[in-house]
Amino acid sequence: MTNQALDTSLFDHAVTFAVKAHSGTERRGKGFPYIIHLMEAVEIVATITPDQELLAAAMLHDTVEDTPVTVEDLRLEFGDRIAGIVEAESDVYNDGESEHESWHRRKQEAIERLSAAPMEAKIVALGDKLSNMRAIARDYALIGDGLWKLFHVTEKSEHEWHYRGLAHALKDLEVTPAYREFVYLIEEVFGI
Repeated sequence: MTNQALDTSLFDHAVTFAVKAHSGTERRGKGFPYIIHLMEAVEIVATITPDQELLAAAMLHDTVEDTPVTVEDLRLEFGDRIAGIVEAESDVYNDGESEHESWHRRKQEAIERLSAAPMEAKIVALGDKLSNMRAIARDYALIGDGLWKLFHVTEKSEHEWHYRGLAHALKDLEVTPAYREFVYLIEEVFGI
């Protein structure tokens, strides 16, 4: 059986855009190109929906947070729906606040945004958060509690609070294998 034709032009454009935006950046402490995380997030989203705009949003989900790209840039390039989904997934920084000082506030706001977000934004967020949780679980299995020293916030309890809050915010997706894997990994790392 041959593969069926599929219009992937929007997604292809998102891939090219994301590769350019994240070019030359490493996934923090991993030694591989940042784009690998985005590809994994897209793969996870693809297990939930074939919607090309959601796949594109998953590919672009870190452009506003981690590159000079703005929500308005995405709106002009990809339209309101994709820009809005990426915006819902992006942390909001206040001028003068360090990443460490603002961490808890930003994560609380993200949990609240996701709790109220439409299903499409939750799907993209789950792709991102499950990819992150997979990396945490792999690293935790190798180095244990030393893992938390690699983060801006080094208290394991803060990360547990964050990921359990995300699981609660994304509970609308509990019927998906991706959500079940997310919760399973949270329990593996933080306990029941």
